[in-house]
Amino acid sequence: QVQFVESGGGLVQPGGSLRLSCTHSGYTLDDYAVAWFHQAPGKERERVACISSIGEVFYADSVKDRFAISRDNPKNAVSLQMNSLKPEDTGVYSCAFPLGPCDFAHEYAHWGRGTQVAVSS
Repeated sequence: QVQFVESGGGLVQPGGSLRLSCTHSGYTLDDYAVAWFHQAPGKERERVACISSIGEVFYADSVKDRFAISRDNPKNAVSLQMNSLKPEDTGVYSCAFPLGPCDFAHEYAHWGRGTQVAVSS
């Protein structure tokens, strides 16, 4: 009820693209920073992108120049456009609120269940 809901995951071939969406029924996302995370099977969860309340964007080195985070305010959503996908991008993608500015945050809240992405031929 009070959490993010992620959607858009699926199976895609290497080199392909996928667009994920994250919504929250309890908050107007335009007012908050939102982060996307990736957890590969058997690996630690990694923050891949964060967008601040004023539109600053931050990316992990592993996804720079391939992924883009953006807002879709009419849908109260934050999207993650993923291009040039690699097999190592496989895993669960989830959203959370950073408890501080994107560039200094160490704690996150309201984790979503995540959406599964599989990059395979």
